[in-house]
Amino acid sequence: MGTPAESLSSDLVDLHRWRTSHLDALERAIYESLDHLVPWMPWAADPGRQQTADFLTGMRQKWETGEAYGYAITSDSEVIGTCVLMRRIGEGGLEIGYWLHPARTGRGLVTMACTALLTQGFRLPGIERIEIHHDAANHASGAVARRLGFTEVERVPAPEGPLTPGESGMDVIWRMTAEQWRARPAGTAARQAP
Repeated sequence: MGTPAESLSSDLVDLHRWRTSHLDALERAIYESLDHLVPWMPWAADPGRQQTADFLTGMRQKWETGEAYGYAITSDSEVIGTCVLMRRIGEGGLEIGYWLHPARTGRGLVTMACTALLTQGFRLPGIERIEIHHDAANHASGAVARRLGFTEVERVPAPEGPLTPGESGMDVIWRMTAEQWRARPAGTAARQAP
């Protein structure tokens, strides 16, 4: 089983594999983003330093087992969010998850980060599809999927119902196939950071 590069670059953002040394920067980004995160992320309702440290430890362990590949999204060397490739949608597939500091939204930065993840994800052996799953009320996540060229494939009731104040309880699933990604216009690939 291959692994993606530990550092990536895509236009205005750099992605770096999460390390425990990111604790202070991640904690700061989370606290500055709480109003933005609480409507969509169940963990954001009760954040804390230990929870953030546990997240970073978990990301290290999941990278080593190939369960997930988590990255800090940085711009000008500042941690501004996270994005993750996760093996939780079955054989041949990966799911992308992400969030961004609200002061950095509206500039296409998550789209750039996801472009880097897609490029890396489709380089992994056996990966034929990558999906984005989000609550139907989270229109910003849907906009990212559309900008990247994903196809909406279904809407299904969330098995656990709404978990946060912003959720409707209906999940939207978007898909990009390896064939679709390879057929995209030239010049849109992310590059590995030196």
